[in-house]
Amino acid sequence: MELALGTPVELWLGVPGESEGERAARLDAARDIIGEDPHLFDRVTRIAATLIETRTPHLFDLATSGRRVKGWEPGPGAEAA
Repeated sequence: MELALGTPVELWLGVPGESEGERAARLDAARDIIGEDPHLFDRVTRIAATLIETRTPHLFDLATSGRRVKGWEPGPGAEAA
């Protein structure tokens, strides 16, 4: 993942035992990087979704209960979806 992003993962996730000052500095650096590369957020999101889907696919399994939610009606065009 680090190679795909071009930045260390710790920059985005932090490290255990990080002080408030270290966290603030890390977040400032992350903001600067995102400011220089506005497409980075989209790349990170795609990579994270791919990793989740690959390593824990059950998180993407959605099931409906078959029960109607009281007071909820599908919006226009819902039948087409």
